[in-house]
Amino acid sequence: MSSERIAALERMLERKPDQPHVRFGLALEYLNAGRTEDGVRELRAYLEASDDEGNAWGRLAAVLRGAGDDDGAMEAYRQGIEAASRHGHPTMVEDFEEILDGWERD
Repeated sequence: MSSERIAALERMLERKPDQPHVRFGLALEYLNAGRTEDGVRELRAYLEASDDEGNAWGRLAAVLRGAGDDDGAMEAYRQGIEAASRHGHPTMVEDFEEILDGWERD
């Protein structure tokens, strides 16, 4: 089923490459299917094309951390804090700050 959703989203993105939410959906489907490199690529493309409110930054950070890219993950969490602050999401800011604080104590 996931491969069908991926194919549908890929077709949508081909027709409308300027639709960041389609790209975000495709990134999530890639990640759900275990296609980490594709998911990271699409998350980065989404983040370049949109004013994310923090969610995509957090997802990117988690994936990078899981892949062992601690520096990239920490930077993504920092970007997520900035985005969430800009968009008025204090709970997300707190969550990301807690993750970074815990990381620095390790």
